Amino acid sequence: MKSETKTVNKSNLKSIYDEEMIKMLNAPKDGKSPYHVFTFSSIKNKKWPELRTVVLRSFNLKPNFISFNTDSRSPKIKELRNNKNSCALFYDNIGKVQIRFHAEAVIHSQDATSREIWKQTSLQSRKCYMGDLNPSSKIKHWHPNFPLGYIKKDPDIKHSELGFKNFTSIKLKIIETEILKLYHDGHVRFKIKDDKFNFVAP
Repeated sequence: MKSETKTVNKSNLKSIYDEEMIKMLNAPKDGKSPYHVFTFSSIKNKKWPELRTVVLRSFNLKPNFISFNTDSRSPKIKELRNNKNSCALFYDNIGKVQIRFHAEAVIHSQDATSREIWKQTSLQSRKCYMGDLNPSSKIKHWHPNFPLGYIKKDPDIKHSELGFKNFTSIKLKIIETEILKLYHDGHVRFKIKDDKFNFVAP
C-alpha cells in the first residue's frame, strides 16, 4: 500500500496562525502558558546581540504589538534608543511551535501610557523598581535591589510610588511574524507580513 503524500497549503498556514494567536492573546494573564515569558533581543553598541527573558504583559493583533515592562536604567533602554530594531522569540515545548516576531521598539517612560500601566502593576512587582542600583551594574555583595524591609512583604501603595520614576513599558510594533511548527512527517515554516502568508523552508 502506498503511503499518502503530505500536502500543506496556505489555508493550513492560516489555521496554524489563528490557533497560535489565540494562545498569544491569552498568555499575558496565564502564568502557565508557554508564551507567558519570551526571549527578547536588542543590539549592544551596534555590534553584539543581547538576549534576556521577559514577561509578556500584553499582546494585540490589530494593531499588532507586544509589550513588556522593564527598569528605565536597564542597559536595554539605551540599546533600543540607539537601535529600535528587535526580535521576540516564543516557544511552545508541548505544541512544538516556535514564533518569532521582528519588531520596532517604542519606549514609554514617564508618560500617560506608562502611568496607566503602572496603575495596573501589582505591589509585588512595583517593589522591583524601588532599588537604588542600576540593573546590570557591578556590586561587591548580593543585594535584591529593592528596600530590604520588603524582602518578605510588599510595600504599601504610597511608598511603592517611588518606583514609578524607574518604570518603563516597551511596546514592540510587529513588522513580520515567522512560525515554525514541528511535525514528525515534515515541519511547516512560514512568514506573515502585511497580512500575506509565505512558505519558508524549514
